[in-house]
Amino acid sequence: MIAVQAAAARPVAFRTLSALAAVGLLAGCAAPGPADPGAGGRQPEPAPERTATRLVQVTSVHEATGMTLLEGPTFGPDGGLFVVDVTAPAGEPKVLRVDIDTRDVSPIYTDEDSAYTSAQFSPHDGRLYLTDFASGGIDSITADGDDPRAFFSGDVDGQPMRPDDVAFDEAGNLFVTDTTGYADPSWEAQGRVVRIDGETAEATVLARDLPAPNGISFTPDFDGLWVSHNTGNRVDHLGLDADRTEVTTAYPAIWFSGGRSQVDSTAVDAAGNVYQGVHGQAEVFVYSPTGDLLTTVSLPRKAKGLTSATNIAIRPGTTDAYVTVSGPAGGFVYEFEALADGIRQSNGG
Repeated sequence: MIAVQAAAARPVAFRTLSALAAVGLLAGCAAPGPADPGAGGRQPEPAPERTATRLVQVTSVHEATGMTLLEGPTFGPDGGLFVVDVTAPAGEPKVLRVDIDTRDVSPIYTDEDSAYTSAQFSPHDGRLYLTDFASGGIDSITADGDDPRAFFSGDVDGQPMRPDDVAFDEAGNLFVTDTTGYADPSWEAQGRVVRIDGETAEATVLARDLPAPNGISFTPDFDGLWVSHNTGNRVDHLGLDADRTEVTTAYPAIWFSGGRSQVDSTAVDAAGNVYQGVHGQAEVFVYSPTGDLLTTVSLPRKAKGLTSATNIAIRPGTTDAYVTVSGPAGGFVYEFEALADGIRQSNGG
């Protein structure tokens, strides 16, 4: 574990965080719109709600950046829940570990200029991989926060990356959402889904001209991807070929009527259900593989100052689910019971 020391943040990090806040990617507030009528014009039955309970407060609003935003919950090999604070300034913890049993929070890693938006442990080398929205690269560290390495950097097909979330296949290859265009209207779609070889770090574009893709998770059998689009407010299904190097089918699968709120990160459980986090309202929406809204996970009514529930992790082999929740009140982890067991696809991203 490294010691976290105070230092002045580089201007690029603050420009990135300011831009994110200005366009609402890091904050928002609205209630979801009414459900669309079902087949034959019938209003569907309302999905039953589940209420999450507060586990622990992880961060407070940073004076230097004016906000805090937790993302990327993922369970490490020791059972600890690792999270990232996207808006943490230089010297303050950017990767933290939460002990689920004792509720202790430990700083793991910091640097001067990153804005980490997701975290996931690789099945290839066991290291924790972090997408850096500020630099456009991907870094990795050990579970103790040691041996930081730059895994990927540079342009892809001549265009810079804005990496947001990551999913690993069984071989350790990375599938990353490039949310370029997040600050533009959805009809100026510029985002991409990029495959990065786990050994060579060679990048290949799988899909392009997307409206700011954000969340990404494999289906349970790894034959397809669920990709949520931040400015499109929809979740697409991308079918993949046998070696997962090409997209064979792609289409909108789930539409989100969120008003001024926007879809964020995505997780998938053992039954194939899709857990959709949201920026702009502190709720998680759970859909079946065929797009039925199965349940909504909300916070207790007494919870105030929390405007986003962005990312979900389900402890593998259990239905113990955890969601990162943030807003003016700070950054928190809440817990709830998932509809099915957790798998790799619901453990980080």
